[in-house]
Amino acid sequence: MTMQRIHGACPHDCPDTCGIITEVEDGRAVNFYADPEHPITEGWLCAKVRPYLERVYHPDRLQYPLRRVGPKGSGQWARITWAEAISEIASRWQEIIAQYGAAAILPYSYSGTLGLVQMTVTSSRLWNRLGASQLQRSICGAAAEYAVEATLGARHSQPYEDVAHSKLVIIWGHNPVSTAPHFMPQLKNAQRNGCRVVVIDPRRTRTARGADWHLAPLPNTDGVLALGLAHVIVAENLHNEAWLENYTVGWPQLRERLATYEPARVAAITGLPEQDIVNLARLYATTQPALIKFADGLQRHQHGGQTVRALLALPALTGQYGVRGGGVAYSTSGYFKWAGVSPEGNCPPPARSVNMNRLGAALTGEVTDPPIMSLYVFGSNPAAIAPNAGKIVEGLQREDLFTVVHELFMTDTADYADIVLPATSQLEHADLHKAYGHTMLTYNHPAIPPLGESKSNWEVMNLLAAALGFKEPWLHQSVDEVIEEILMASAQHNPAFRGITLAQLKQGRPVPLALDSATPFADLRFPTSSGKVELFSQRLAEAGHDPLPGWTDPQEVVSYDSASPPRLLAHFASPLTLISGAAHHFVTSSMANQPSLLEREGTPFVEINPADAAIRSITDGDTVVVENERGWCTLRAVVTEAVRPGVLASPKGRWSKLDGGRNVNWTTPDALADLAGQSTFHSNRVWIRKAEDRRWRM
Repeated sequence: MTMQRIHGACPHDCPDTCGIITEVEDGRAVNFYADPEHPITEGWLCAKVRPYLERVYHPDRLQYPLRRVGPKGSGQWARITWAEAISEIASRWQEIIAQYGAAAILPYSYSGTLGLVQMTVTSSRLWNRLGASQLQRSICGAAAEYAVEATLGARHSQPYEDVAHSKLVIIWGHNPVSTAPHFMPQLKNAQRNGCRVVVIDPRRTRTARGADWHLAPLPNTDGVLALGLAHVIVAENLHNEAWLENYTVGWPQLRERLATYEPARVAAITGLPEQDIVNLARLYATTQPALIKFADGLQRHQHGGQTVRALLALPALTGQYGVRGGGVAYSTSGYFKWAGVSPEGNCPPPARSVNMNRLGAALTGEVTDPPIMSLYVFGSNPAAIAPNAGKIVEGLQREDLFTVVHELFMTDTADYADIVLPATSQLEHADLHKAYGHTMLTYNHPAIPPLGESKSNWEVMNLLAAALGFKEPWLHQSVDEVIEEILMASAQHNPAFRGITLAQLKQGRPVPLALDSATPFADLRFPTSSGKVELFSQRLAEAGHDPLPGWTDPQEVVSYDSASPPRLLAHFASPLTLISGAAHHFVTSSMANQPSLLEREGTPFVEINPADAAIRSITDGDTVVVENERGWCTLRAVVTEAVRPGVLASPKGRWSKLDGGRNVNWTTPDALADLAGQSTFHSNRVWIRKAEDRRWRM
């Protein structure tokens, strides 16, 4: 037997984009581990990905196409051939197009893989040629991305190792122990060398446990906290007036606004002690370099975009942009500017856009003219991961909705499909991966043949294009041809890609982009229209938004059908805010069906502060019902000081079908945030009670 070692990349939604090695004997993967020579991975993998072969060889892997033969959701399927599946899909689509137009077809995909071909290209080319509805992919970081680009001009972030130069790191609404684990050794080294670490989060996360100081504001108040810090910095003359005058637009207007964010007001809103606000402002303003590191959980609420704008103002006030180890760390995605992803030749004008956060509403009547008559899902599991899941399931149950799901497993979403297609895992297809936590490209070599009859996303797009009669060459290229073409096109527009070739990438080593400087904005020239940090954003003003960083009191409306109001005793009358951050052992719903990871994560739970639990007669370990006007789910109560009073915390990602038929997303809102159609998962007001408590009837 000959042992082969195949280099690849972790495809999952994490900024680290680790290098992996698969050992293969006789066509079967027998070992899977971290690339010891990868400069980010450094020979170790997170808890989620270590047991990856359990995922690849899971006994529930789909291996053949299936057609529904019973009622939707009944679990009755018949095996069919790929030829039958593709023919039926093409035929049904042609009928829909003839009656309603191509906009009646909606592709739904997200971050099941972050590959260039298997996700980015696959999410655009065929659908643009078809004229299908566009999907507004705004479930994750849309508001933050918009805010960063409007303020700084681009999403640029420093290398993980540059935290060694930081004297203070504020980790704000972010839990990198679970969601960016390869940053943590660098942070710990900095901390041992005297860097102070502050974590701001309503929950004492794994990251917060290792911090020097943890502040727990109420959810959705981070923006007012940032403005309160700015107020103190300016009031105590700790700001850098010269830097603001030279490198920002809108400083006088922002200064005037900050006058209203005095510490007493901010303390009342955030629930933090007034002196903590003053002390943090002084610490930040008098420590350089100081780094603010945040991620997308911070802005998944009604005013998420303006929250990020408020955070971005702080390094400008203190002159920390362009400083090694200072500024903000959010995303490196702005360095990767692909070109040639989706050729426009022979494509009809872009169809309407449907916001993915409103999928349930869109399927149940919000989207008309034409209605959505077909849904094609790949790289996502909306029935488990999207907000207001009950409404999504209602839409998926429509008998007139033709749903196709391309998946590795029979997920919550696949249960309601008409056709289910088996998908390859990362070990079974080729792709190219960029990162959003560093600036390296990694090629993924296929390590093993596809299991059963599974096919990659791109293979299926090729088959569908042929069945629909589309002959454009860019719909029928190999994966390597697509990659090579995009690399060449990108190099013409982005100097960072120049000199990077497919042959070089296929040698098995990560290839860094050629950047002028690893420190973002080191030359203090910002790629905004003014060339400066735009505290006042004309772009936002023209779009009808507040052009200055600001904060508005969240106003989620909790409404009930007046015909069946809730019957509450007085002590149940106050709702709590439920936040649903990342699980430590899942990547949203990916891996959430793996036995070893389910065992480590434990039964689905909700954390509640002892004070809130006592009022509701809830004890640790009780089965509780969490509910609001959208829906409910049953969880295990964990009574803990890890969450502040007024807050519940329950990790996202659970498969409803494995946990009693519902998860926390049966309660989350599908309202949109202030910028870019962002999701509002954390603007979620719920009631909680013991499951056997019948004093409350919904």
